[in-house]
Amino acid sequence: MAKNTTDNAKTEKKKDHGPKKEPLFSRIGKFLKEVLGELKKLTWPTRKELVSYTLTVMGFILLLAAIIYVLDLLFGSGLGLIASIGSNAAATPTASAAVSPTATALLTPTPTLPA
Repeated sequence: MAKNTTDNAKTEKKKDHGPKKEPLFSRIGKFLKEVLGELKKLTWPTRKELVSYTLTVMGFILLLAAIIYVLDLLFGSGLGLIASIGSNAAATPTASAAVSPTATALLTPTPTLPA
């Protein structure tokens, strides 16, 4: 008798896959109709507003370009200054640094003979 109740429970628990879907092209057509309906609700800017918005955006872009240009110059100069300080310190040996004869020979220019 217990088996009979479990069999009934299994047949009653059939999965419900929800309502049937509409065909693909029907759904695409419905979507496009809704898009057109939403586009009709839009208010487009006037020519004067559009020109004003465009000039505002272009001005903002030019301002940011100028700021980035100035920052690039400053950082480039700063890095160049740091590099020159580093190269000067490496090129001038201090009294405590021992320079080998091979290094001295490599650093001194050799005369070239005319051909």
